[in-house]
Parts: sequence; structure tokens; C-alpha cells
Amino acid sequence: MSHIFCIAVEIQMVPSAPTWCVPPRNLSLSEREVHVWRASFHQLNALYESFEEVISVDEKAKARRYRFDEHRREYITARGFLRFLLGAYAGQNPQDLKFLYNPFGKPALYTINGNHRITFNLSHAHGFVIYGFSINREIGVDIERIRPEAAHDGVAERFFSPNEVNVLRSLPIHAQPQGFFNCWTRKEAYIKARGEGLSIPLNQFDVSLIPGQPAELLESRVDPKDTTKWTLQALPMGTQYAAALAVEGSDWGLKCWDWRK
Repeated sequence: MSHIFCIAVEIQMVPSAPTWCVPPRNLSLSEREVHVWRASFHQLNALYESFEEVISVDEKAKARRYRFDEHRREYITARGFLRFLLGAYAGQNPQDLKFLYNPFGKPALYTINGNHRITFNLSHAHGFVIYGFSINREIGVDIERIRPEAAHDGVAERFFSPNEVNVLRSLPIHAQPQGFFNCWTRKEAYIKARGEGLSIPLNQFDVSLIPGQPAELLESRVDPKDTTKWTLQALPMGTQYAAALAVEGSDWGLKCWDWRK
């Protein structure tokens, strides 16, 4: 990680418009911070051999199960870079990291002294990967490439709540793809942060989706207290992608790091 270089700008307390900054040389993460990283697989390709060396035996076995080489390389790259980042935060060698899993299979990492639990999540779509990191609070991220046809083929009616469908269909036709993927990524980030897998039906909670409006968990029929327990944040990824972050609590500041070679 020696080639990570430094311009650090802190964004105070859950901003409405995060800014991607060049990461610092020496990474540190406090309990009042959340860090999000983005990178392209094209940028990370030069480090592929290093990623192959640090992933675990189980991760290598899972990589071999991918049918297509492109998907296998993306999995290895995403997991390998995750280990480099976690190693930098925890002060450990990437290949020595040992994860602990909750009953639903969501991993976390305890630091060497055991005082901190580093929680993390990753998501990738069509050439981009994003990561979220925090300490002692749950976190989830999701990124999707915006595909206009997905907004009009009945997926929303099948998986979204009636309120969300009504809001989505009230948008102009040209705005519905962005609205659809706003909704989808925020829902995915939320259920990934809760760490209970697909046991939470997507239609049992409502999120905001109107383009230009803040990300928000509006209602939860799973647990009504979740609207104050969790914070949602849209992540800017240009016009072709939608991305979202979900974090436990609201007493944190966000830093967004953009990987550069």
C-alpha cells in the first residue's frame, strides 16, 4: 500500500453530497468515522498477482467455482484489495487476517488487541467496486449499473413496497430508472448492514427514491425503531451507476476515498 498518497479532506457528519478524495498514505479509522472506498477493476488490474497471493484457501476455492475468467478475476481482485485495506487499518499482514462471522455469514475483523471490531462490506458492478469500513457499528454498501429496462419490467411491483411503487410510477418516465436504482441500492445496503441476509423481505420497509432527494429509511415494518437506528447515504457514482451506504447510528462523519494508481 506504499503507493497510496495523500490529500485528506474530512466530510463532517453525514454529508448530503459526499466528495471523493485521494486517500492518505497512512490509514486510520476511529469509532466516529465511516470510510467508503471506490476503485475500478481496470485500475486494480496491475495488482492482480498480489491479490492472488493474499486471499485465503477458501477464497481461492470459491474463485475456482466461477465459470467465466472475468468473474473469477473480479472476485479475486475485490477480495484481495479488501484484505490490503483491512490490513492497513488493522496493522496486520493481509494474508494473516482471520474473519469472524455472524449466524447469517456476515464477516467482521477483530484487531490484534481485541478492542475494536472492524466491520466492512463490499459491492461491485460492471467494472467498479466499493467498500465501506467502520468500527463497532454495522455497515452495508451496494452499487448497481443503471439499466433503464429494469425500471419497467415489473421488478418494482414484485419486490418494492406499495408506497415505493406508487412514488416510482409517479415520476416522469425518464426519471424512473434513476428512481428504481436509488430504491434498489438503498434497500440492499440496509439489509446488508443488518447482516440477516434475505430473511428481510424487501417490501417490508420503505426508502426514499426520488432523484435529488436525500437517502432515507422512511418506515420499517420489520422494526419501527430502525428509522432512527440507521442512516442511509447516497454515494455519487456518475450518471451510469447508483450506489448507497447504510450505517448504524448517526453520530459519525464520512470520508470517501478514490483509489488512484
